[in-house]
Amino acid sequence: MTMDLSRRALLAGLSAALVVGGPLRASDPLFPVVPDAGFATWVRRFRDRAAQKGISAATLDAAFATAGFIPTVIERDRNQTEFTRTLEDYLAITVSDERVKAGRAALKKHRKLLAAIEATYGVEPHITTAVWGIESFYGTKRGTVPTISALSTLAYEGRRAAFFEAQLIAALKILQRGDVSLANMVGGWAGAMGHTQFIPTTYAAFAVDFGGDGRRDIWSNDPTDALASAAHYLSQSGWSYRQPWGFEVQLLQNFNPALAGNLRRRTTVEWSKLGVRTANGGRLTDHGTASVIPPETAGGPAFLVFGNYTVLTRYNAAQKYVIAVGHLSDRINGGDRLQTAFPPDQYGMLQKDRIALQKRLSRMGYDVGTTDGVIGPKTRAAIAGFQTNRGLPVDGNPSLQMLSMMR
Repeated sequence: MTMDLSRRALLAGLSAALVVGGPLRASDPLFPVVPDAGFATWVRRFRDRAAQKGISAATLDAAFATAGFIPTVIERDRNQTEFTRTLEDYLAITVSDERVKAGRAALKKHRKLLAAIEATYGVEPHITTAVWGIESFYGTKRGTVPTISALSTLAYEGRRAAFFEAQLIAALKILQRGDVSLANMVGGWAGAMGHTQFIPTTYAAFAVDFGGDGRRDIWSNDPTDALASAAHYLSQSGWSYRQPWGFEVQLLQNFNPALAGNLRRRTTVEWSKLGVRTANGGRLTDHGTASVIPPETAGGPAFLVFGNYTVLTRYNAAQKYVIAVGHLSDRINGGDRLQTAFPPDQYGMLQKDRIALQKRLSRMGYDVGTTDGVIGPKTRAAIAGFQTNRGLPVDGNPSLQMLSMMR
């Protein structure tokens, strides 16, 4: 892309300040390559298909010299957080106080770069920062899984074979063009790469050389190209500048759930007539047609979402993901927590109860992981340890009774 001299000077001056995270690694011990005869056969057949798509023998030789089957990738594919966690737990993880604080710091640190991106693509800094925060915790967790191994594993496994083979071809073309070295082409378990976790076809279509160095570099410690590429992607997907993604609302107790869902759009005037109000009971403001996302569980928060919500689904179509990006962007921009509390969980506990339980277990010497109110494997193991030591039935489940015992 062309760049005027003033912006080039600005970006050159910012370069040293934009470095985050540590050096990239070419492998991850949590995702080991395992010998698999079926995978080896698949690779041999794939090479012919790749050659027909313009991938050279030299590129294929280099790419598959160290690539292999990674069973852990398949396990992650079957257990994706967006689909296995409740919305409350998902937001506790993705919009934690720690992530909000880090997001506000990132927004402040990179304000000049984000302002330049905003001026170019019409995407607000807090939105771009929120995507960055959800995708890689502001560049600190970009992933260390070799992309070729991840994509070839998923293509071979077959659940979405055509999709992942297309991603693998696109990744090989990236290598063939020399955009990144094989050693540095690492990322998430599903083949998403860089600060803003672009899959290869998205990179091919939307990545930009915002820094003006002749490369579209989303992998390095400098997030310039990655953040600009994310904004470019949202812009090209139809982002409406200075319009909300959505916001929390109140619904009438007799609200008809058949009216809800992202495909059931009405004007704000129509929603107002149906009793929809802002979270604090105020009247709705008109931001175009909108849809209602009802509470996941009775009594929980509901949302009214607009066109920008749909744009965010281009990044990830999971409803929890989009709500997380939107809510994190609001929090980074100075907004409040959700006003509607989530109801008690299956154990009769609120989030504050679960956090209190985790903190008390931690003070007793048990490893609960993060004290965020999410009852994950570490917390369950800690609970089981406590139950064992107290001579209680061991099931790893939290309870208000157990919390009371710790006081």
